[in-house]
Amino acid sequence: MSAASWTSLQEAAGPVSRETFERLVAFEQLFLKWNRSINLAAPSTLDDVWGRHILDSAQLGRIAPQAKRWVDLGSGGGFPGLVLAFLLVEREGASIDLVESNRKKASFLQAVIGQFGLPARVIARRIDDSYPLVSTPEIVTARALASLPDLLDLSAHWLTKGACALFHKGRDYRAEVEESTHRWAFDLVEHPSMTDPQGVVLELSNLRPAIRNELLA
Repeated sequence: MSAASWTSLQEAAGPVSRETFERLVAFEQLFLKWNRSINLAAPSTLDDVWGRHILDSAQLGRIAPQAKRWVDLGSGGGFPGLVLAFLLVEREGASIDLVESNRKKASFLQAVIGQFGLPARVIARRIDDSYPLVSTPEIVTARALASLPDLLDLSAHWLTKGACALFHKGRDYRAEVEESTHRWAFDLVEHPSMTDPQGVVLELSNLRPAIRNELLA
């Protein structure tokens, strides 16, 4: 990979060591190798794994540069969870739990963690079965998993206890936010995506059940 690729990673994630960059380059090749036998990502996105998946995932590191306890829901091919695990190597005491119920994908995640010695743990369970196994996270992430209302229902176990969510969303996110307010109230910050001109990262905190006054506000 070129110096431009290292620069693009630092622009997305913030300061990143050369070693972490080189490990992510190696991960990209490992991902493509596994993807030949396991469907880890949409074929239409494989022409630019670095930009569409790795950089897109890495931008969460810049949004929450101090957070150390993370959980990624529906980790699939490792985006954003595995990418964050590579970045968290540089944060002393940091770790991330990767929740993935598909056994083949969970095996891939575990193989990458073992090969690179990442501060991550795979929880091969459904999300609603993982609650007792995940220590209280600071950040909950999910990418291309479900609509925002469903994501909030799935992650409310942590978000109502003080965790913050960072969810990747596409151009129709405003409709999902509006639908979510029928059930939940929350504080919201919209971060324009650094890799998708039509995308955002939604930062949600202070999740609480919606009450009538908030619905009428």
